[in-house]
Amino acid sequence: MSSTRVSQAKLAPRRTAQQSRSQATVEAILEAAAQVFERHGYAEGTTNRIALRAGVSIGSLYQYFPNKDAILIEVSRRHVAEGMSELAPHLQRLNEGASWTEVLPGLVETMVAMHAIAPMLHRALFEEIRLPRAVRVELETLEDTLVDLTARALAADPDVAPEDPRLAASIVVNAIEGLTHRLVLHPPPGVESSAIAHEITNLVRKYLQ
Repeated sequence: MSSTRVSQAKLAPRRTAQQSRSQATVEAILEAAAQVFERHGYAEGTTNRIALRAGVSIGSLYQYFPNKDAILIEVSRRHVAEGMSELAPHLQRLNEGASWTEVLPGLVETMVAMHAIAPMLHRALFEEIRLPRAVRVELETLEDTLVDLTARALAADPDVAPEDPRLAASIVVNAIEGLTHRLVLHPPPGVESSAIAHEITNLVRKYLQ
């Protein structure tokens, strides 16, 4: 067996929750883990703290997850799914033909809000560990979808009409994600999230003009 497959095995949940009681236990562990990672970060977010927060024994926790990394990865999958759900209305508007300039403010505000809800958790998920390929593929798929829809909207928007809509869309999407991640998780002193969203929106608009 290759080292990659061994590593993936160590990070996979030990068992699948089939009964409602087991499902409730898993949900309690994952919810507790999100809270512990948010409060203490990855290094101090121990399985003992997670079990205590979840109200289960450490033995029960290990029945479902072999280690802390396996828990964190499952939390990350849910975090990505929640992000997709939050962005869905904006993607739908683009898909239905709304102009990019109409969708941009709400899209940026949503991205900023997603990062601001639990910044320490976000840092633990995306800065302190290397996510497994399956999770990274989900993120890449979301980004590709957003770039595709943005490129189509830019090409149809007479107010911007870049020479290369696909390249412009890639720059815009990556700029929004990169700036949001950096400025919300590591904010300048005294700067509110609303101000960050406003400035990112202005920056993208000026780039496209």
